[in-house]
Amino acid sequence: MSADGARGGTGRTQTLVVLGANGDLTARLLLPGLGGLVASSSLSGLHLVGSDRGEGTDEEWRTLVAGAFAEGGAGGAAVDAVVRDARYVAADATDEDDLRRLLDCRRGRLTLYFALPAAVTVEACRALSRIGVPEGTRLVLEKPFGTDAASATALNDLLHGFVPEDHVHRVDHFLGMSTVLNILGVRFANRVIEPLLTSEHVAAVDIVFDETLGLEGRAGFYDATGALRDMLQSHLLQVLALVAMPAPSTLDPVDVRDAKAHVLRATHVWEHDPERFSRRARYTAGTVDGRALPSYTDEPGIDPARETETLAEIVLAVDTWRWAGVPFRVRSGKAIGSPRQEVTFWFKAPQHVPDGLAGEVPGNRLRIGIGPRRLRLDLNINGPGDPSTISPVSLDTSFGPGELLEYGEVLRGVLEDVKPLSVRDDMSVESWRIVEPVLDAWREGRVPLEEYPAGSPGPAAREGGPS
Repeated sequence: MSADGARGGTGRTQTLVVLGANGDLTARLLLPGLGGLVASSSLSGLHLVGSDRGEGTDEEWRTLVAGAFAEGGAGGAAVDAVVRDARYVAADATDEDDLRRLLDCRRGRLTLYFALPAAVTVEACRALSRIGVPEGTRLVLEKPFGTDAASATALNDLLHGFVPEDHVHRVDHFLGMSTVLNILGVRFANRVIEPLLTSEHVAAVDIVFDETLGLEGRAGFYDATGALRDMLQSHLLQVLALVAMPAPSTLDPVDVRDAKAHVLRATHVWEHDPERFSRRARYTAGTVDGRALPSYTDEPGIDPARETETLAEIVLAVDTWRWAGVPFRVRSGKAIGSPRQEVTFWFKAPQHVPDGLAGEVPGNRLRIGIGPRRLRLDLNINGPGDPSTISPVSLDTSFGPGELLEYGEVLRGVLEDVKPLSVRDDMSVESWRIVEPVLDAWREGRVPLEEYPAGSPGPAAREGGPS
């Protein structure tokens, strides 16, 4: 076997090292997703190594892996084989000697998954750049990738110093959601839809991910991050890129990433005015789904002086031939009582409604769920009774879950060399470039920090400006 080892795929020998094996991300999301991938693809040649600072045994790690696999509904001979062969190595991911011991554990091609805090990941990559990695090594990094455009560029340069770009996976689990990937099918496999998704017919686009969840014990991460960095800069800008990108000729990784990058390069805050076209807010005490939530500032571990937002909203322009003049409202909020998790295309009013047709004629809407597995088209028809009276109706359908959990899709891209779900180096920088004017305006106090009760719809809509 070459130094690169197997080229991925099913049944071939390769090693996945999870750095941060004892963390919540690993047990709750990463391992259940991996289990489903192993079960569905017979990825039996996988050697799974867990590593963290804490001491542990192979048997404890295998018990954790087996439990997480079962939690994700995975079973079978291939799953059992991966569990039996799994091992644990206590190591500090920023220590060069410890990293050398980890690299020596590999069989075949090596993949390093950094399930670590962002700052620790950067230090680990600096250490790896000094000692080198085996040829063919893949690196998998979670968001946030950098803290601004300059740091993202510097991290890209660091990684490119010891692995090529096509061996780097900047993962976004939102892109593994079947509901998000369904955007591609709805847009590009329907002649009756795609030609209408242009500035000629669309008045505005909403990309909203409001959720009922509050802080949920994540103070350490969230209070230093906030809704804009946590959701908009990464997840929802990637969704926007799928919504607005030109049709790729294929779903090959290069074609999809080129199309998405084209959109992000053309995107900026509406009228370049972050004071008018962004807003931030945080929740106060209230009740969500019958559950009492304290004010965000009263949650354990929160520093009120940080003024961390739990709701962020930006109106963006996408200056391409297709979308010029169409506002894209991107928003995410926590502790929302009536959550929306969808992409909504708001169509313009009909050019002319003939005299003689009476009744309400609301604008048409196409709504694609990015949480709920739902597709809805709002139309106007002649209602019951008087045939000259118009009534609104909805064509509504739901669709089943994907074959794999979100992290299973992410890991399939990594372990089987399929990368349309990964974020390319230039896109990681562009995403920060888009939101940096907003972050600057907020930091300088030019945009007020509003409040909304937990369980409410969020701050009241503003008057004026794009809707």
